[in-house]
Amino acid sequence: MSYPGYPPSGGYPAFPGYPPTGQESVYPPAGQYSYPAVPGAPPSAPGGFPAPGGFPAPGGFPTPGGFPTPGSFPGAPQAGGMPPYLGGPGFGVPPGGPGFGGYLQPPAQNYTGGGPAQIPVVHPGGQAPSPMPGPPAAMVQCTQGTIQAAPNFNAERDAEILRKAMKGFGTDEQAIIDVVANRSSDQRQKIKAAFKTMYGKDLIKDLKSELSGNMEELTLALFMPSTYYDAWSLYHAMKGAGTQEKVLIEILCTRTNQEIREIVNCYKSEFGRDIEDDIRADTSGHFERLLISMCQGNRDENQTVDYQKAQEDAQRLYQAGEGRLGTDESCFNMVLASRSFPQLKATIEAYSRIANRDLLSSIDREFSGNVERGLKTILQCALNRPAFFAERLYYSMKGAGTDDSTLIRIVVTRSEIDLVQIKQMFTQMYQKTLATMIASDTSGHYRHLLLAIVGQ
Repeated sequence: MSYPGYPPSGGYPAFPGYPPTGQESVYPPAGQYSYPAVPGAPPSAPGGFPAPGGFPAPGGFPTPGGFPTPGSFPGAPQAGGMPPYLGGPGFGVPPGGPGFGGYLQPPAQNYTGGGPAQIPVVHPGGQAPSPMPGPPAAMVQCTQGTIQAAPNFNAERDAEILRKAMKGFGTDEQAIIDVVANRSSDQRQKIKAAFKTMYGKDLIKDLKSELSGNMEELTLALFMPSTYYDAWSLYHAMKGAGTQEKVLIEILCTRTNQEIREIVNCYKSEFGRDIEDDIRADTSGHFERLLISMCQGNRDENQTVDYQKAQEDAQRLYQAGEGRLGTDESCFNMVLASRSFPQLKATIEAYSRIANRDLLSSIDREFSGNVERGLKTILQCALNRPAFFAERLYYSMKGAGTDDSTLIRIVVTRSEIDLVQIKQMFTQMYQKTLATMIASDTSGHYRHLLLAIVGQ
């Protein structure tokens, strides 16, 4: 499976602004640095960059169990080499398809990590003459949801349509689908308020009385504000007997600082409970500590990459795992819970050169169970967030039965953020479209609403 546009015909263009004006004689031409050797590290694998079209290996991603084989996650570096370029216009688009570089990211979803990290340089004596310029702001990857705010929106008109769809004998599910699948979350909240004002009735209660099963769950999820839906999902993942650890990982290990802080506050105000207390009661050990770290919402979100720190962190992680007997779990927790996603991507690249093995495979060797899944989720989001959610969607439908709650949760929560890119990665990874798999695994009005959200 190769990545569209890699490598570009004619080679990569130089970074804008490099070298700085007037300093052409000081900075060497772009692309002239080779990978530096790391003293005392295992020798790097021969070959350097993977051959175009050869990464990841066909059929190598993902493996049964929900996680890819070492080195095969889209964006992960091969041992001794650098990963393919995933950033910029056209990322994730099938060959010949249009790019999405012109779409702006919602402010609360400033996700990065898909772009290239600049190669660090080792200078004689360890002293760099001056700092190297980082990737320009234009390299930050943009994403797009499948649902956009409807133009000429009229909350009262939509409320009237929904009222007619549920009034009298029977329910017009298609009328409900036509409204809810084509309005943004903010617009649905306005419809809900207009419905109560116009008819003195609660729209959610009416929908519950008219719908059932998965169609009811999906429709009600669409009417929940995004923060409340995440808090509600976490609450129910820990409520009662048993714990749905994968839900905790999926939400707490993938959201931004602002989103996590809002979720924590909402959890307290809506359910009257402290989320950290519930996590401590339902989990234990290093997995508990990782989730508590995630709940702080204090990850560094500075988009500038410190390549010297990335090299130091990579060496620190190697010494905490592969380079010693046993594992220093707290070191992995500290680095993966606090560094920005672009910084972690640079650390992953540095680690592959130091350890002659990618960091995902080292975590696979050093950890197990839920803490392994949590740490891998963080790294997968640093490398390629849409690929992580595409994998989760695939395994929610693969095999006998369907994990409808996971399918619903991901489709709803990503529908206004990056579901376009998730669909593209799904097609690349599994040679079938997300819509095709949904159509074969679901039925009735539930299927119609899912397909209306996802699109063909």
